[in-house]
Amino acid sequence: MREILVDGPGGVPELAEALRAARDGGPAVLPLAGSDPRLADLRTRLAPERPAEPGTAVVVATSGSTGDAKGVLLPAAALRASAAATHARLGGPGQWLLALPAQHVAGIQVLVRSLLAGFEPRAVRRGQPFARRFAEAAQTLAAPRRYTSLVPTQLSRMLAGGYLDALRTFDAVLVGGAAAPAPLLEKARAEGVRVVTTYGMSETCGGCVYDGVPLDGVRVRITGGVVELGGPVLASGYRLDPAATANAFAGGWFRTTDLGVLHEDGTLEIHGRADFVINTGGVKVAPAAVEAVLAAQPGVAEACVVDLPSAEWGQLVAAAIVPDGEPPHPDDLREAVRTALGGPAVPKLVRFVDTLPLHGPGKVDRSAVRELLSTR
Repeated sequence: MREILVDGPGGVPELAEALRAARDGGPAVLPLAGSDPRLADLRTRLAPERPAEPGTAVVVATSGSTGDAKGVLLPAAALRASAAATHARLGGPGQWLLALPAQHVAGIQVLVRSLLAGFEPRAVRRGQPFARRFAEAAQTLAAPRRYTSLVPTQLSRMLAGGYLDALRTFDAVLVGGAAAPAPLLEKARAEGVRVVTTYGMSETCGGCVYDGVPLDGVRVRITGGVVELGGPVLASGYRLDPAATANAFAGGWFRTTDLGVLHEDGTLEIHGRADFVINTGGVKVAPAAVEAVLAAQPGVAEACVVDLPSAEWGQLVAAAIVPDGEPPHPDDLREAVRTALGGPAVPKLVRFVDTLPLHGPGKVDRSAVRELLSTR
């Protein structure tokens, strides 16, 4: 198996060549970041010196947001199926601009899609400010159809920085990695940005449900309230972990950790993680539902809801808010939640912050948010 440090001397071009070779039957690729504090642990867990499982093209290290990271085994056929289904949904093959960490599945797929479409991928140079560097990189794309993939925070920074012209040049801007606040999506679309929301994970070669609609060939079902996914985009399991593989993959289905509803028209609605609820005073509260209400209020750019220990309530609902301009009054936010979800869901602690701490491919680091709210 070939380890590639995506922030090393070879960087993204080296990874792109390794992916091209793996696609054609060459050695499996393990993209990692030299700056990742978990690098030594990931190397121990994923053992790049040992041969990859048969049929594996890429091993993707998960972010490990709720436990130990795993190595997801992605076959070349699954990567091809995902890329083909994406291009079919978006209107045809095109060139992609990489703005995400290349060691995560969303970044890997940006490279794979460009390569399979016959275009050389481009990448945003590392460093700040992100919005300006993105706009500069967007000018280097010359293909008739142009695509990129962002996390909500990146989209928010592009809009705030006034780089709408760069965003409007793309035939589609995929937004995933975390739930995007509805006001952010509405603002982007109103400004002429062709935003497409995505839902998926490393185990499905990245996004496999676009704007709530599964990609061609992707199957969705709800079992006990939990979302299960199937189809040609599925991983073959976890690196050196047959027990975890058997627990998550069975009969051509992958069992996620997300709660959701499959509507009669076939659209999927995600309600947050099944393994993350707040039990406050004996009542279970879904943080995702509270975040959706808060993010919809005037003056709120982003919201993260976590639990904090409480002698009285067991756990209390706490919210970190990134304001959009003048911060709203906390009581107005609490009243909005009370009206929409009832008294138990109302955040007993509301704090305004400049930014939400992130990890992985743009996901909010809830542990860091919890620590931030505890220490303030």
